[in-house]
Amino acid sequence: MKKMPKNTTQKISLSASVTDELSDKRLDQVASVLFSQYSRTRLQSWIKNGELTVDDKILRSKDKVQAGQVILVNATLKSEGNGQAQDIKLDIVYEDQDIIVINKPVGLVTHPAIGNRDNTLLNALLYHAPELKNVPRAGIVHRLDKDTSGLLVVARNLEAHTHLTRELKNHEIEREYEAIVDGAMIAGGTIDKPIGRHPYKRTLMAVTENGREAVTHYRVLERFPAHTHLKVQLETGRTHQIRVHLAHIGYPIVGDKTYGGRFKLPPGATEKLKEALRNFPRQALHARSLTLEHPRTGNEVTFAAPLPKDMRDLLKLLRST
Repeated sequence: MKKMPKNTTQKISLSASVTDELSDKRLDQVASVLFSQYSRTRLQSWIKNGELTVDDKILRSKDKVQAGQVILVNATLKSEGNGQAQDIKLDIVYEDQDIIVINKPVGLVTHPAIGNRDNTLLNALLYHAPELKNVPRAGIVHRLDKDTSGLLVVARNLEAHTHLTRELKNHEIEREYEAIVDGAMIAGGTIDKPIGRHPYKRTLMAVTENGREAVTHYRVLERFPAHTHLKVQLETGRTHQIRVHLAHIGYPIVGDKTYGGRFKLPPGATEKLKEALRNFPRQALHARSLTLEHPRTGNEVTFAAPLPKDMRDLLKLLRST
């Protein structure tokens, strides 16, 4: 049953004077300093629509402003057209007026896309918090693959969205994962290899010379005869980054049918372990913790989500072998 929508219209009213040090600069530059809680793109759209004025006059983004002039914002947030609200159960780790932290289950797609137009995390969020209709992508600032479990942070308003997006861009949000990989690693390390579209399989990612910067740190938590339990920390956030990087160095994630290569069973494994490895239904990757600066208080906050049962059960079998 669809939840009845609340009144999600939001009015923004702001006022600030141009300071001496900002005098004779472009309006959009000055606005992005005075109203830094909003993105420059958002401010430029308000200027274009006449919702951001200077001394009650409509100017262009490139027009220069002078010290003492008063910049006013009287804007109405419009629906971002994110999608339909759907009553889908969410595992909410934490929420307040600015952020929602979700423990995403395996099988839940983050955003609607071809083949998954609804029944996504985005649809569930719009049902849980209808005001997210006014925030880009319903407040989702980073994503997890469909078959990766764990923590995601969602911005509940534009100010929080700008803050969290900026934190991500500056690599200030700490994201830690746990993974179980094929092969016995000797020690941890760092993978600093650019990632881009696969040159032949365009739906996949790969380490490529002309890709975007991608840095992954990993540490051995537990080593087994033919597998390793890792803690992985992302410094950047490229699509499929952990999966691509670990496969690139020869330690693909257990259950990763896309990047895992040819499946092989370790010699000497029990039948029970062989069956568990053969039938593991997804990549054994879980986003276990998230540390960020809260957009309203400025305090550092950390959230954690325990390993799901499928990964706990696999580790138990590996220990008993």
